[in-house]
Amino acid sequence: MARDVELSAQGRLAVLSAHLAAASIEADDSSALQPHCLSAQTFVLPPPNLQGTLTVIDDRTGKKYQVQVSEEGTVKATDLKKITTGKLDKGIKLYDPGYLNTAPVRSSICYIDGDEGILRYRGYPIEELADSGTYLEVAYLLIYGNLPSQNQLADWEFAISQHSAVPQGILDMIQAMPHDAHPMGVLVSAMSALSIFHPDANPALSGQDLYKSKQVRDKQIARIIGKVPTLAAAAYLRLAGRPPVLPSSNLSYAENFLYMLDSMGNRSYKPNPQLARIIDVLLTLHAEHEMNCSTAAARHLASSGVDVYTALAGAVGALYGPLHGGANEAVLKMLGEIGTVENVPEFIEAVKNRKRKMSGFGHRVYKNYDPRAKVIRKLADEVFSIVGRDPLIEVAVALEKAALSDDYFVKRKLYPNVDFYSGLIYRAMGFPTEFFPVLFAIPRMAGYLAHWRESLDDPDTKIMRPQQVYTGVWLRHYTPLKERLASNEADKLGQVSVSNASRRRLSGSGI
Repeated sequence: MARDVELSAQGRLAVLSAHLAAASIEADDSSALQPHCLSAQTFVLPPPNLQGTLTVIDDRTGKKYQVQVSEEGTVKATDLKKITTGKLDKGIKLYDPGYLNTAPVRSSICYIDGDEGILRYRGYPIEELADSGTYLEVAYLLIYGNLPSQNQLADWEFAISQHSAVPQGILDMIQAMPHDAHPMGVLVSAMSALSIFHPDANPALSGQDLYKSKQVRDKQIARIIGKVPTLAAAAYLRLAGRPPVLPSSNLSYAENFLYMLDSMGNRSYKPNPQLARIIDVLLTLHAEHEMNCSTAAARHLASSGVDVYTALAGAVGALYGPLHGGANEAVLKMLGEIGTVENVPEFIEAVKNRKRKMSGFGHRVYKNYDPRAKVIRKLADEVFSIVGRDPLIEVAVALEKAALSDDYFVKRKLYPNVDFYSGLIYRAMGFPTEFFPVLFAIPRMAGYLAHWRESLDDPDTKIMRPQQVYTGVWLRHYTPLKERLASNEADKLGQVSVSNASRRRLSGSGI
C-alpha cells in the first residue's frame, strides 16, 4: 500500500515537473497536436422515411390490428395496449430489460451508428470537433444547437469563467469528508449540495414554471459548466491532502483545470499548453453519448420537475458505477496482469476459452471501431512525449493487434472502445485510477445539460413511470404475529457483521 502511494506521488511530481518545465513554451505550441486523418463516414446515407403502418394478427384471438409507424421507424408502446384477449387482459406490454430496444425520447443532440462506427454531435463528426474545436465550443453546440460565432463564444467563455467559483460552504464540506473519500462520492455530494446553495434555481421552492425562463436556465447552465472543474479539482486536492485552489479567470477551460490541480497556489503558474490541449480533446470526446445510463438517469430525474443540480447529481451517481464510468480502470488492471507483450498470446487464448475477461473491447452500441478510441490512440504518443512513455502501452498495442487479427474477435465485432487507451493517458498524466470517472464526469455535464434543456421544451415529456411485469404472489391475507410460522424457503435477514470496534465496546461493562 505504501509503495502504491509512493508511486502515485512520484507520478504526480513527474507531471508537475513536466508542466513547470514547459511553462515557458509559447501558447502557439498547442498547434503541435496533429490532426487525425480519420473518416467521418460522410458516405453513409441518412435513414429513409420509414412511415407507414404495421399490421399485427393476434393468433390468440384471430383479431387484426394496425399500428402507426413514424418516419423514424418507431411505434408508440401505448398503441400495443389495445391488443388484448379480453376484459382481464390489460393489453400487450413491452418487456425490455436494460432498454435494449426502447426509445423513451426523440432527440436532436447526438447520433450514433454503432455498425458504421459513427458518432456525431448535432450532425458534426466527432473527429472534426476533436481536431478543430474546443470543449467550450462543443459544449455550446450540444446545449444550444449550433457552433457559436466569435462574439457568442467570447460571451459564453466569459459567463463560464464568472461562474467558476464555488461557495465556501461546499469547499468546507469537501474538506470535512474522510481523507480516503472516493472522488466520485465527493463530486456527487458536492453537486447535490449546489441545490442547497442556489435555492433560487429550485422549482420546489420557486415554482414549477421556474425553468420556463430562458434566463434562469442559462444561469444554471453557466453555473454547472463553470463550477464542475473547480469541484473536481477540490476532490483531487482532498485526495492529495492539499487545500483547494481558487480558479483563474485568465486561462482556458482545460488550462484552468490543470492550474487548480498543479499550481500549488502560485498565481503565475501556467500549465503545459500541449497537455492542456490534449485534456481539452479528451473533454470533447466524452462530452455526450446519446441515451446512456447516466444521461437516461438525468432525464428520468428531471422529468419529476426536480432542480437541475439534483438531477445531475443522480446522473453522476450512475456514472460512478464500474459498468459505466469506471471501465478504463478495469483496462489498466487487465494490462497490468498481462504484464508484457510476450504474455499477450496466452491471454488471448484464455479469453477465447472463457477463462479470462478482456476489458476495453466491445461496446453496447458500437459493433465497429469506436471513433473516439481512434482519436485517443493518436493522443497517447503525444502525452508520452511530454511525461514519459507508459510501458503498458506496448502491451495495449500488441493486444489490440492480436485481437483485430483473430477471427474470434472479428466475428464477434469486438473492437477497442474509448476506455481502452484513455486510462493509459490518464495514468501517464499522473491521475490516480479512482479519479478517472471524475475526468469522465466533467465533460459529460454538457451532454446532461443539453438533454435537460431539450426535455424542458419537448411537448412529449412526461414524468417517467415505467411499467413492470408482476410475478409475485397474487393474494394473501394478514396473519397475526403469534400465528406465523417461519418458512425455511422464504428469504430472510442474514447475519449482519459486527466490527471489531463494536466487539471491543460490547466487551466492556455497564452496557
